[in-house]
Amino acid sequence: MIFQGPQAYVTPSWYKTKEKTGKVVPTWNYVTVHAYGHMAVIEDRAWLLDQITALTNAMEKSRARPWSVADAPASFVEASLEQIVGLEIPIDRIEGKWKLSQNRPQADYDGVVAGLLASAGAEHSDHEAMAKLMSALDSKRSSRGRPDG
Repeated sequence: MIFQGPQAYVTPSWYKTKEKTGKVVPTWNYVTVHAYGHMAVIEDRAWLLDQITALTNAMEKSRARPWSVADAPASFVEASLEQIVGLEIPIDRIEGKWKLSQNRPQADYDGVVAGLLASAGAEHSDHEAMAKLMSALDSKRSSRGRPDG
């Protein structure tokens, strides 16, 4: 299974290094996790109902009036379960990777965050999330030292 987080094209125009040396190229920032294991298909209705109920409860718990699976007619829930295929993957190995401009000098890094925030919106829906991840990483970068480029 591959789980992808936010991703964003990074233009060299956001790098301060462009003004100084011109030695920059475009890149792509991303977050991804690969989980490896043997998948099992689960068709047991009780198991599916437990999974759907737990997921619904978790997603609805912060709402003022949480919806519950029990709010729907039992016959409707049963018919809906017939359209769901359950998957279970005991994870044997997991690999995660992020490329968030962490190799860039601080001025370039800051330029990417600013550029992502300025371009965030419907056309670039991941830009704000990417900028937030980079800002969170930046606080960790400061405690370990940053590339000074």
